[in-house]
Amino acid sequence: MNITEKILARAAGKKEVAPGEIIEAKVDLAMSHDGTSTPAIKTFRRVAEKVWDPEKIVIVYDHNFPANNIGSAEFQHITRDFAREQGINNIYNHGEGICHQVLPEKGFVQPGKVIVGADSHTCTYGAFGAFATGMGATDIALVYATGKTWFMVPEAIKTEVNGSLGQNVTPKDVILNIIGEIGADGATYNSVEYCGETIDNMGVSGRMTIANMSVEMGAKNGIMKPNNAVLEYLKNRSRSSFDIVESDKDYVYSKEFYFDVTDMEPQIACPHDVDNVKPLSKVEGTHIDQVFIGSCTNGRYEDLKEAADVLINKKVHDDVRMVVIPASSEIYLKALNDGIIGTLVESGAMVCNPGCGPCLGGHMGVIGSGEVSLATTNRNFKGRMGDPDSEVYLSNAAVAASSAINGEIKGP
Repeated sequence: MNITEKILARAAGKKEVAPGEIIEAKVDLAMSHDGTSTPAIKTFRRVAEKVWDPEKIVIVYDHNFPANNIGSAEFQHITRDFAREQGINNIYNHGEGICHQVLPEKGFVQPGKVIVGADSHTCTYGAFGAFATGMGATDIALVYATGKTWFMVPEAIKTEVNGSLGQNVTPKDVILNIIGEIGADGATYNSVEYCGETIDNMGVSGRMTIANMSVEMGAKNGIMKPNNAVLEYLKNRSRSSFDIVESDKDYVYSKEFYFDVTDMEPQIACPHDVDNVKPLSKVEGTHIDQVFIGSCTNGRYEDLKEAADVLINKKVHDDVRMVVIPASSEIYLKALNDGIIGTLVESGAMVCNPGCGPCLGGHMGVIGSGEVSLATTNRNFKGRMGDPDSEVYLSNAAVAASSAINGEIKGP
């Protein structure tokens, strides 16, 4: 079996499972955020009175936080009351950050676990060797009630990445290149398993970026065997013990893709599809109105530092608004103490509180008609960050910072 099948077999109480098989699996951890908790609660009220295990449920306020309208405020009020009533102590509603950053930081994510969340980018936790996938609020309500859910065991795609990344080329460029090759629907309901020397040598931040964007290929989950960087990260954070799971050497995948990133240049996803990927050199000179550095994809410390290294002693272009949102308060504080936040503010960037911000067209940077945004986020769908008549390009943080200085897409 592969790594995903082994995890699902354990969760289903079976010796083995196979692609296409329908299983009922025990869930190790379930998550919802301020946008999806209230719909889940409404369904939960129809089927149960008490959650299955309040210690295995995590709620994070991040999508519209602080509340930007009356509806958001009401959603958050309902969720606070529900958490108090059900004894859910793992509620993060004081600006701790984005759910997909907060859960690993607070030690809720471990290798070999089954984790579900009412958000499509729950697949981020595959960076730690967990089976993690997003689902709708109705399904999460049933998990909250029973601690179980059903899956069809996915087929598996092997994605091997080798080579060393060049200057200003990052894991974001690796995953954009992969998505450009496989396609936005090329891995639909498949498990994408990442391996190879590039993945093995990658830090936690980069691995999270790659796992995070697996869903942009339609994948059920993205996953990789934990490396030493992951195990070191978990050493003082993990709330429970875990076992490392890896694929059998002789496993036969449904498809295999091989990438050599040695000579790859930074990649740009162009409007309005994430798989519309071009090398930076093909899109340099494109006018931009806004730059956004943040999100569960690239709002980590490493991203802020990359941006600050480019922006030091320079100024954001007069025609550009630059919004920076750290993915968590832990990241914010570290960047503040290291002088990174100061560098960003001095350059003319607006640094906002941790959260999702304009990534989903929520607030703190929504773009208007005819405007163009270059963002370090995960999606550039039509209307994703604001007006349907706007455009979104995706890049790494260094390219985003350089473009903010130049007023057009341009590499450092």
